[in-house]
Amino acid sequence: MAPYESDDATGAARDEDLPTGRRKAARYVVPVAVVGVAAATIGLVPALADSGDPDLPKITAQQLVDRIAKSDVQRFSGTVKVSTDLGLPNLGGLANGLASGAAGGGDGSSADPRSKLTELVSGTHTLRVAADGPDRQKLSLLESGSEYSLIHDGRDVWGYDSKSNEVHHSTTAGSRGQHRAERPPATPEDFAAEALKAVDDTTSVTVDGTAQVAGRDAYKLLIKPRQSGTTVGAVSIAVDARTGMPLKFTLTPRSGGAAVLDAGFTQVSFARPAASTFDFTPPEGAKVTEEKGHGRAPEHAPEGGGDLADGLGGATVLGEGWTSIARFDTGGRGGAPSGDRGGALGGFLDSLGDQVSGKFGKGTVFSTRLVNALITDDGKVYAGAVTKDALVKAANAGK
Repeated sequence: MAPYESDDATGAARDEDLPTGRRKAARYVVPVAVVGVAAATIGLVPALADSGDPDLPKITAQQLVDRIAKSDVQRFSGTVKVSTDLGLPNLGGLANGLASGAAGGGDGSSADPRSKLTELVSGTHTLRVAADGPDRQKLSLLESGSEYSLIHDGRDVWGYDSKSNEVHHSTTAGSRGQHRAERPPATPEDFAAEALKAVDDTTSVTVDGTAQVAGRDAYKLLIKPRQSGTTVGAVSIAVDARTGMPLKFTLTPRSGGAAVLDAGFTQVSFARPAASTFDFTPPEGAKVTEEKGHGRAPEHAPEGGGDLADGLGGATVLGEGWTSIARFDTGGRGGAPSGDRGGALGGFLDSLGDQVSGKFGKGTVFSTRLVNALITDDGKVYAGAVTKDALVKAANAGK
């Protein structure tokens, strides 16, 4: 089905009239969604492929964005497939260790969601999700012969790793927002919410036809940066025509090729999940770790709607829109954040780095298919979803 573009009001409203409230300094949310799990995320999984173009009433981009914003689906369950391809080498356990540090660490328990869910940084994973209002949600990561579950039931948040038979327990004030601070984005709704925060004057937003996802009729919203210099090619969001809930999220790089992140429902139901879905009692013999500081949100977790600078403490944002760059000082020298290029971290950095120089001096650019970072020899870091040349230019301007 052809994109909904024309010279009339339908086409004119596709991006110019987006609410100014969305034009805020949150351009980093897509990179943060990837960086947050190794950094917040191969091709499209066959099970997620569109199975037809349903004939739906025409809708403008403004109306579709409003429909997403007004969507208030409280109860659902289903299966989600998440595929990520940042172009990182196979790092084994090192990748999870680095990602855990980026996501805020953990207490050493294999059931801690801040470390466990960083496995979403690469490959294809199957998740089962369920929700019954703001105080009851469950997410299960299915693995070969084992399962990891994160259950939010009232004030209790349980993480359970069946492979190690370990349990992680914490308490919250019971709000949905605080619970989500416990884990990185994992569902199409999570990713879509972050991407829409980046919509502003530097963005083109259009309705790109229709599709069927998980047997549901959906509209396709296409978000594309207008600026050159960014590594982001496009974001496609399949929006359920009836409920307004995002059913599929795909982020493709400007360089082309496979999607960097593809997350979509393969099955979904909007019936109320059984109450037993959210019941959890630690199995006999399980090792239970209690989170320190019960009832408090993580001290360094950025609030919803914040930008990268909020999560990096002291970072300065350079530029605007999709070519924004975060600059901060690690306090170290020699290129590595710790000032020490040896050990596993040094090996990881060296495997990705390209040596560069300029007015700023010398440094190393570490690249993925989406997020790039320049670490100078005097400990400055420039990072964003931008090209290597853009990072070097920013570092030169900073001198």
